[in-house]
Amino acid sequence: MIYVDIVSDTICPWCYIGKRRFERALTQSGRTDIAVAWRPFQLNPDMPAEGMTRDDYMRAKFGGGDRPRQIYQAIAESGREAGIEFQFSRIKRTPNTVLSHRLIHWAAKNEVQDEAVAELFKLYFEEGRDIGEIETIVECATRIGIDAARARLFLQSDEARQEVIASDVYARRLGINGVPCFIVNRKYAVSGAQPPSAFIEVFNLAERDATTSAAQSTV
Repeated sequence: MIYVDIVSDTICPWCYIGKRRFERALTQSGRTDIAVAWRPFQLNPDMPAEGMTRDDYMRAKFGGGDRPRQIYQAIAESGREAGIEFQFSRIKRTPNTVLSHRLIHWAAKNEVQDEAVAELFKLYFEEGRDIGEIETIVECATRIGIDAARARLFLQSDEARQEVIASDVYARRLGINGVPCFIVNRKYAVSGAQPPSAFIEVFNLAERDATTSAAQSTV
């Protein structure tokens, strides 16, 4: 089995693109021995709990001028190649992402973690929803088959908050300062939304390592 930890943030467009390219790599390689776990990262760890307006965020991040439009136009073009229709104009608020990461953490226990990630990306980037609001996250949970009352009770508590924050800190201590980052068998890292061929190469490398280790252990 090959284990892949994907360090990602739910408001990172390249993480959404990276997810699609990673999935394409799985399809092209025909592999069925990949186990995936999503790990939290906050692009904006100092973001207020209520988030901020998209306009304020863009001004703080990029300043004025035409640069933001150029950057997001390039991202949108890469998204289309991955089958994603980004709707950046629909996004009115940039959220604090702890709440969405808590859902992803909890969804793993319900064996729907990948589905949670996919739905959160869709809600934010395609529907322009505020994934910093509890009701939006509850809706996300129901879309992936989790009872709304259970989800709301969990989200209104502090459960998994410290785990999410600690995982974010741990990722930074590992030297991760940008996402997505795909860590394969805790040995190899693929940084960024790389093409499928890059993932396939690392899958094959991890498999050769495992075969060599197994052979040496029998000597």
